[in-house]
Amino acid sequence: MSVPRLVLVRGLPGSGKSTYAKSLSIHHVEADMYFVNKHGTYQFNPHKLHQAHRWCQGQTEHLLKNGQDVVVSNTFVEHWEMEPYLEMATHFNVDVEVVVCTGNFISIHDVPKNTIKKMKFKWQD
Repeated sequence: MSVPRLVLVRGLPGSGKSTYAKSLSIHHVEADMYFVNKHGTYQFNPHKLHQAHRWCQGQTEHLLKNGQDVVVSNTFVEHWEMEPYLEMATHFNVDVEVVVCTGNFISIHDVPKNTIKKMKFKWQD
């Protein structure tokens, strides 16, 4: 049996994270999925962002616990944002790969340019 892997895909909004993650053909999780309603409509609520990230971490933990490969595509602007996932990888003894997307596409979630600018300023390589 092969060792499961965890792929963390990071980048600013519109950098190609979701597209890249979907191309891997493994279980894909991202905090934005929390904001998609039962009709498939994206409805972002900034007051629920913490809940969205906890949900994403829970989904990832469940999949890793069951020996599944997982790709998580979130902005991960600052290194500390990846810590819960890196701790899971250590706990479940899975291989980790971090991919940085740097494309310049239209944000599928209409993130305001000013917000992206602030994220870019805080970005940690």
